[in-house]
Amino acid sequence: MESFDYLISSPILFSTVIGLVGLLVGSFLNVVIYRLPVMMQQNWRRDCQEYLGVDADMASNEPFNLVLPLSRCPACNTPIKPYQNIPVISYIFLRGKCAQCAHAISLRYPIIEAFTAITSFMIAWHFGFSPQSGFALLLTWSLIALSFIDIDHHLLPDSITLPILWLGLFLSVFDLFADSHSSIIGAVAGYLALWCVFHLFKLLTGKEGMGYGDFKLLSLFGAWLGWQSLPAIILLSSLVGAVMGIAMIVFSRHDRNTPIPFGPYLAAAGWIALIWGADINRLYLKMAGL
Repeated sequence: MESFDYLISSPILFSTVIGLVGLLVGSFLNVVIYRLPVMMQQNWRRDCQEYLGVDADMASNEPFNLVLPLSRCPACNTPIKPYQNIPVISYIFLRGKCAQCAHAISLRYPIIEAFTAITSFMIAWHFGFSPQSGFALLLTWSLIALSFIDIDHHLLPDSITLPILWLGLFLSVFDLFADSHSSIIGAVAGYLALWCVFHLFKLLTGKEGMGYGDFKLLSLFGAWLGWQSLPAIILLSSLVGAVMGIAMIVFSRHDRNTPIPFGPYLAAAGWIALIWGADINRLYLKMAGL
């Protein structure tokens, strides 16, 4: 009991413990980022086969979810032992290679694990031992999964976005991050803001500038943080997205006609607003002379 009291009374100890938890969660997020889009594709295929009256593929009957099959090397199919799956540490110990066949393991896995740990530490440090900290961690982990799935597939799964959006609306009843009035208006305004931009851009250019998942993600932030946070999120995400897009075209010869996912920029801007939103709004109003 004394150790627990010390944990909640020591910000650095509490934040460190949450950071270590973030390492473990980051390892799970790697699974979600890879498997959830595959699971969605399998479901879409089954729905199409059922609609067309086509016999389902035998492979589609094999279990494939966030638990099964167990992690294995994609090259030699050797199961990964628990001690080989310790976040970051196992990657360093194995020198980034499979213990069985020496096939290179992507550096992205430990990067996501470390990034999840760092952001979890920052959330715990900012909010302390509080309900806000627990829910902000859930939001942070969801945003990390959404961002990397969007980078890989240009997709923001409703199975993550919508439950978190509804959770934000529910939390507004208790004024944890925003009051209900601001939250409801924020959810509606967040969706409509990008919806209007989407249709205006399509009207002017004949092209679709973004996906409906982006509308829902901004609506999510409106539900969590209130409508007051939306201008800063839109401005910051658009600015960073424009800079990154230009940099990719100039330095990496990225085809300007190839779409760039906007979700990660929205997620980053929203997460920044989660922690420093009040300070950003005060600075913005000060600069505007209000």
